[in-house]
Amino acid sequence: MASDDLSAPLGMGKRRLVRLPFGLIGSGIISVVLMTGVIWMGVVDDPFGGEPTAVIPLEATVEGVTQRDIEVVEIRPSLDNDLGPNMRPQTDLDRLGPRYEETTFPPGVTRENMSGGLLINPDPRVSERSDYGFLPKVSSAGIRPLDAYARPFASDFSSIPKIAVVVNGLGLSQTGTQAAIDRLPVDVTFGFAPYGTDLDRWMQRARRKGHELLLQIPLEPYDFPDNDPGPHTLLVSLQPVEMLDRLAWLLTRVTNYVGVINDMGARFTSTRPSMQFLLEKLQERGLMYVDNGGSSRSLAQEVSEQTATPYSGVDVVLDEVPRANEIDAKLLQLEGIARARGYAVASGSALPVTIGRIEEWARDLEERGLQLVPVSATIDR
Repeated sequence: MASDDLSAPLGMGKRRLVRLPFGLIGSGIISVVLMTGVIWMGVVDDPFGGEPTAVIPLEATVEGVTQRDIEVVEIRPSLDNDLGPNMRPQTDLDRLGPRYEETTFPPGVTRENMSGGLLINPDPRVSERSDYGFLPKVSSAGIRPLDAYARPFASDFSSIPKIAVVVNGLGLSQTGTQAAIDRLPVDVTFGFAPYGTDLDRWMQRARRKGHELLLQIPLEPYDFPDNDPGPHTLLVSLQPVEMLDRLAWLLTRVTNYVGVINDMGARFTSTRPSMQFLLEKLQERGLMYVDNGGSSRSLAQEVSEQTATPYSGVDVVLDEVPRANEIDAKLLQLEGIARARGYAVASGSALPVTIGRIEEWARDLEERGLQLVPVSATIDR
């Protein structure tokens, strides 16, 4: 210790610098800033503060609507001027689904003077004679069978989730076919088997009730011929000439359908050259293709996009297990898909239990906020 420190009077030592409570001051500043932010958010009613906004003057006066009733909630910047497929305005070239314009009817025919609002006889503009019967074709004016035979649906409320249901196997059983026509809602789509009897008669009855129709076409499964869909099955080993001949026979079994749905066909639908050949021919004839959802390896959707073929795919097969409780569970699953995605497609057979459960399920469908639509309405989704 230095002598100066020992001899200095008490309290007269070295002068000390004043120490400021910087920690306390900093805490106080942070508290003031946070409190100011809380007060600002509570007082100012601007939940989108800081985001770009736009003011659009109303040049036209609409009764009951003022500028205060219109607000731009969000403006998303474009990336290379590409708004994405769901944001672009749709043109006629983009739309593959049916066109319901009045020009799609034969001369002198309108919805009002047709039975059930649908044609019950082949439209001569979209059909041609062949050795097997009437084949569908695209008219010289560009009208497709898909346009002429589709069932129109109300699209006023585009935000409502939509469900399409296809019931297959009509024409095979007289009892099952009659029950489906008598009991199911008109927006249920019917799939006719090519090996049914009196198909023209059943077709006309279904059309009089207002149903949209598909034609089932048998495609090769993996275990063919142990599991054989029937005569004229389309096989991956067929040469183009034979494939066309079999397809022509199938397409003439009935008329007034909007497209086809496959019966079996796990091997065929997973073979790209065969699927491309089939979908190109369907597209040339103005038909849609519905994949039955039976194979996870199906290339139908991918090939349909390449060939610009109108397409829809089944999401839920209702009666893989044909029991009432199992079908009810599948219908609940179908509703969940529709609510999550905006649309869903199901298929089932013309079994008594399936018809009964669909009939019961569809009674209060609109009250549950869902809309039943024909399958052609799910093409441009």
